[in-house]
Amino acid sequence: MTHKQISAGGLVYRRARSGLEIQLIVDRYGKVALPKGKMETGETIEETALREIREETGTIGAIRGPIDIIRYTFQHPVHGKVDKEVHYFLVEATGGVTKAQTEEISAVEWHEPEAAWARGLSHLYRNNIHILQKALSMLGIEVTLNNS
Repeated sequence: MTHKQISAGGLVYRRARSGLEIQLIVDRYGKVALPKGKMETGETIEETALREIREETGTIGAIRGPIDIIRYTFQHPVHGKVDKEVHYFLVEATGGVTKAQTEEISAVEWHEPEAAWARGLSHLYRNNIHILQKALSMLGIEVTLNNS
């Protein structure tokens, strides 16, 4: 029997004095990622995304739109085959104090869009690159993948 697991998270941005900034996290494996986590009973997917972002980064945000859904299957040691669905949202930071949840992640970083894209291309989990690209596009920033 296949289990289904739903997670949610997002790409967080803020408008700073210097311009637009994009949030990236560094997970406990040293990979750059986007905050996300498992849905809890009674939560909507949007509530899950905002809670996970707040728990992992200290950032309070507001959803500005859906980015995309990533689906994949993995082998869980107890449950066997799991079909995973991760919903990503574009989230504007509205408050909070940036602070990494040390049990889960090692750092929270803010970058200008071009720097976030460069860091993402070289260090993000592969399935997060198109999420970052699509989110930047939603913010009016066009970037391209150099398939060299």
